[in-house]
Amino acid sequence: MSKRLGELLLEQNVITKEQLLDCLKYQKAYGVRLGPALVSTKAIADEDVLADFMSKAIESGILTIPELDLDPAIVQLVPPDIAQKFKIIAINKTARLLAVAISDPKNLFVLDAVKFLTGCSIKPVVTTEQQILQAIRANYKVESPTDTSFMDDLKGENLELVEDADDEDDISAAVADAPVVKLVNHLLTEAVAKGASDIHIETYQKILRVRYRIDGTLMELAPLPFRLRPAIISRIKIMSNLNISEKRLPQDGRIKIKIGMNSVDIRVSTVPTVYGEKVVMRVLDTSNLVLDIKKLGIPEPGAGHVMTTLGSPFGMLLVTGPTGSGKTTTLYSALSMLNKPDTNIMTAEDPVEYNVDGVNQVLVNSAIGLTFASALRAFLRQDPDVIMVGEIRDLETAEIAVKAALTGHLVFSTLHTNNSVATIARMIDMGLEPFLIASSVRTIVAQRLVRKICTGCKTLVDGDPIEIAKILRVDPGVAQGIKLYKGKGCQRCNNTGYKGRAGLYEVLPITTTIQDLIVKRATSNELVAAAAAEGMRTLRMCGIEKLTAGITTLEEVIATSE
Repeated sequence: MSKRLGELLLEQNVITKEQLLDCLKYQKAYGVRLGPALVSTKAIADEDVLADFMSKAIESGILTIPELDLDPAIVQLVPPDIAQKFKIIAINKTARLLAVAISDPKNLFVLDAVKFLTGCSIKPVVTTEQQILQAIRANYKVESPTDTSFMDDLKGENLELVEDADDEDDISAAVADAPVVKLVNHLLTEAVAKGASDIHIETYQKILRVRYRIDGTLMELAPLPFRLRPAIISRIKIMSNLNISEKRLPQDGRIKIKIGMNSVDIRVSTVPTVYGEKVVMRVLDTSNLVLDIKKLGIPEPGAGHVMTTLGSPFGMLLVTGPTGSGKTTTLYSALSMLNKPDTNIMTAEDPVEYNVDGVNQVLVNSAIGLTFASALRAFLRQDPDVIMVGEIRDLETAEIAVKAALTGHLVFSTLHTNNSVATIARMIDMGLEPFLIASSVRTIVAQRLVRKICTGCKTLVDGDPIEIAKILRVDPGVAQGIKLYKGKGCQRCNNTGYKGRAGLYEVLPITTTIQDLIVKRATSNELVAAAAAEGMRTLRMCGIEKLTAGITTLEEVIATSE
């Protein structure tokens, strides 16, 4: 194998024939590999030159991985489960630089994981998946179902029961082990650094999968070492004050960490699955939180209607949209604007997303009878000026919220509906009388979040105006002025083409005309027509504005503003 590399160096005039012969003699005398021999005999200046040559030779196809004399110690730096799953193998190491062969060099999560596991800077070398698999089979012990040991296991001699009944003393020792602590800390700090909103740790039969949700999309990382599964999950439970021995029931906890000067709250949820517990951690990074209603990007005239409602002494502001659409941020921004020494603000939340000084926040706990409805009743005896209800889920909560809005309180809340007009129908379906809705609700805001195109790799793409008009259901003349952009993918955006998110807003002010239609139980189509006549801009219209401005893509607008 090493002879092929030597011949190649000779052919490329990197070394002379005499130098190669000296290297082979040195290699035989000292029992070392060709690479170190080349450096020791000064045939090559240093290992970096050799590594660079090998990388270029493999990428150009004039050298294959099987032709290299791989060092087992270097190969084993990458765990076999990661090597097999992500088709990656370590081929050379110089000082703190590790060269790895990989078929997908754009998978930055895998490269980051290998960097963390090895403590080295990573130089990816692109080659075919077939070459890598061949090298993995040659350098790792890859189990095969045809292996004779499989038949031996069937005899019962080596059979062992796989279960979650791990010894708690062993787990406690493993949890306190430095590598486990370091691994969990790395997961949390990387999530914050990459702007992830959630961390998913999922147990399968032989894999411990990790995924980050970044800009609303789940992205898979390299799997964690499966043997550390009990220790990793127990470490997270200890950090969030959960019961590490309870694995049969869901648990909820909270972690507060400090990264640099930033304090980060992490909400932890565990649930039992078939193969073990799944952990989801919601990352609440207050350093990235913009609590300014004027900076959310609500377009006019909607922004004016929202500000008018916030200036009212009573009434209700409802924010609607699916999970993860930014409703909580909008409500906290509204509360932040009203948070003054002369204003008593009380909130009932499940859970409390962010701690805000000056706001009395109550965590709803249905298990002990502290529901949204019971909390609201208590609030009305606490002399409040502003009340926020995390979500209106039932008729009882809705009735108390309406009553509060009609008796001199400014009430904020959320509902899960598709658009602003659908919110009215939802409240009527709950059992509220139309005249109560018309009298109490001042403004309804429906919102979505779209991913923004990465400015580091943003590029113009071709688009047929006629097709664009059909897709967006707009006049061809409007589509004529739309230029489509897309992100090609770069290191800054983890090769997704997107970086960050922007809001789409549909603001429905409850005017006299809308109030009359609600009382008459008008259809949704009638309400939409009346709102449009009064200047309401729909989610789709807001999305087209973002598209025209080159902020987002056509696919994002279609997916979020139907």
